Amino acid sequence: MAPEFVTAHKLLVDACTGRSWRDIDEDPQHPETVQAMQIALNLPKSTPPSRIEVLESAARAVVAVCLDERAGQDGFFAEALGQWYGHRIRKVARRARNKAWDDVQGLAGVTINNQARAFIPSAVKDVPAPIAKLQIGHTDLPHEELGAPLANAPVIYVDNSLEMTAGKAAAQVGHGSMLYAASLGAQEAWEWKQQDFILSVREVPREVFNKALEVPEAVVIRDAGYTEVAPDSATVIALPSPLGS
Repeated sequence: MAPEFVTAHKLLVDACTGRSWRDIDEDPQHPETVQAMQIALNLPKSTPPSRIEVLESAARAVVAVCLDERAGQDGFFAEALGQWYGHRIRKVARRARNKAWDDVQGLAGVTINNQARAFIPSAVKDVPAPIAKLQIGHTDLPHEELGAPLANAPVIYVDNSLEMTAGKAAAQVGHGSMLYAASLGAQEAWEWKQQDFILSVREVPREVFNKALEVPEAVVIRDAGYTEVAPDSATVIALPSPLGS
């Protein structure tokens, strides 16, 4: 296990435990206190991707940034994450396509499956121009019927009764993968990284979602309620394996 990974994982665990992000003040008079990780979703108009594939790619991209070995080294990558970890953990998903998607590939972050790229966080006032140009709205994709999740991989369940847009859901599953990684020991997280953070995302009815809530190992994400859903809504649940396995 690389020492840089151990450091990155410890920083993630420290950021995700022992505090409530809702207790951290954001001051509009000091814009640097409003920090966010930006996520670009590649949504070409002529050949739109599968909604679930995009959500899975977004979830994997977020945790890959948090546990990138650069996050455990001195430098701008770790500094950006450290600033974000000290504030409310916001994520903002944006639509990209064609040249706009290509233009953001050179900015520090991780791309998964050419469908989602998560970037190192920044103050919202300092979002790089190629990212700031991307639309936050118009990120929706149709829901789809899918088979069972992967049997031997984590699964993130999304409450489909909340009717979140794909962009909102992408941010929420990113929270899920990040906090799931923080719930693991360093060795478990390292082994997951060796599998490229393989996972499944499934949008499920409320009754199935409620069953997932009852699993002792469940990592539950409750939204602050800034957009689309009511405050403290449970939006996604990360489990080490699918229900019933």
